[in-house]
Amino acid sequence: MNKLVAIFGLFLSWATIAQVQTLRVDYYHTGDSQQEIFSLDSVVVEPLAWPGSKSQVLDDLNRGKYRFIIKDKTSKQVLFTRSYSSIYGEWETTGEAKKIKRTFHESLRFPMPDKEVIIEIEKRDAKHQFQNVWTTEIDPNHYLNHRESAGYAEQVIAIEHNGDPKNKVDLLILGDGYTKAELSKFKTTAKELTEALFATSPFKENRKNFNVWALAPLTKESGVSRPSTGTYHDSPLGVTYDAFGSERYVLTSDNRNFRRIASSAPYDFVEIIVNNDTYGGGGIYGLYSTAAANSDWADYLFIHEFGHHFAGLADEYYTSSVAYAAPTNIIEPYEPNVTALLNGDTLKWQTKVNKQTPLPTPWPKQEYEKHSYEYQQIRGQLRKDNKPESEMDKLFHENQRIVEGMFSKAEYNNVIGAFEGANYSAKGFYRSELNCIMFTRTDDFCDVCQQGIVDVIKLYSSQ
Repeated sequence: MNKLVAIFGLFLSWATIAQVQTLRVDYYHTGDSQQEIFSLDSVVVEPLAWPGSKSQVLDDLNRGKYRFIIKDKTSKQVLFTRSYSSIYGEWETTGEAKKIKRTFHESLRFPMPDKEVIIEIEKRDAKHQFQNVWTTEIDPNHYLNHRESAGYAEQVIAIEHNGDPKNKVDLLILGDGYTKAELSKFKTTAKELTEALFATSPFKENRKNFNVWALAPLTKESGVSRPSTGTYHDSPLGVTYDAFGSERYVLTSDNRNFRRIASSAPYDFVEIIVNNDTYGGGGIYGLYSTAAANSDWADYLFIHEFGHHFAGLADEYYTSSVAYAAPTNIIEPYEPNVTALLNGDTLKWQTKVNKQTPLPTPWPKQEYEKHSYEYQQIRGQLRKDNKPESEMDKLFHENQRIVEGMFSKAEYNNVIGAFEGANYSAKGFYRSELNCIMFTRTDDFCDVCQQGIVDVIKLYSSQ
């Protein structure tokens, strides 16, 4: 028997006798830029046991735009909390949301309670304080609750197995756009990207706290949709480029099918790799991240986007266009790696800053912006002309060479401070270091981002 299949078989045996199952509440999230409505779709008992720690059930990080709270209906005791973000939460900031209403399918997952519970969803207000937006009640033992089967269990591969899922962070790598003939390619890529992740700090130092699983539901057609070039594929997970009209933004809105496929494996986090070579990806905290598996920049995409999904890290870049509106109010962001406050007593990462480091911290901002805006124009024209991906890769490599050369001469390179320009804004928001994988296509997370990642590892693993 294949060793990896045997390992997963052992997990399935454990799952069948575990007392705590995984409960999923599926709901519809409808609205526009001015209004939002929640409505219950279904309550689903997933086929596998709850993969998370049974003791670390309260989320004290609160990094997402939303938060859900599970309470015992009778005693009102809080049983479970998690913060998260959503596609809806991004879409409502787009121009489209000012014109029409849309509905998104979303899910909440938590360990199955013994009896009826109250579910509360909270959303951050204009001051980033959580306010209740929806409350409902469910009975986890209701006879009409759907019992989902592990329809893809035999296809799950154990890439990295370090112990019982309830004691580890379980990462599921899903593949979309892979045919039967390309399954070996998927396995190889999943292993290579796993190695790239664990070659990067702080994942490298915490490798033993992770399990990594992989699953690629097969399709008849290779690749996923890229509508801006007239390419359409009915792939199993429904992943597509051009999300929100951004050519490099890769998402799926087919949450129902995504959850049904993912429930065949234990998971806390999911990264979807797409069988395409065109640069692109995406990452939403607590939902999933995506990356173009065949891109020359696959390692970077996989790790950068996972930073969003896993740790709720903000983008630190600000010169390239994005699909949604940049922040209009300069208030303190809830993401751990960007700030709007420069006072040394309130700076998020103040304990990491040398007292001699000036705030804001000088850097070659004007020189960088002049180069970067010119580079973005060239990049846009290459996409407009639908040039070969090799030309885009060449531009990316040349740009990174110039930027790193520029930064190497900066006085405060490799210093923790407050560098203006982050969170899609040239002014008013600051990042902690001159460079980071959340700012450019470099190889490393800055120290503040690393700490943000470690905090999540501690929340999801028993150490």
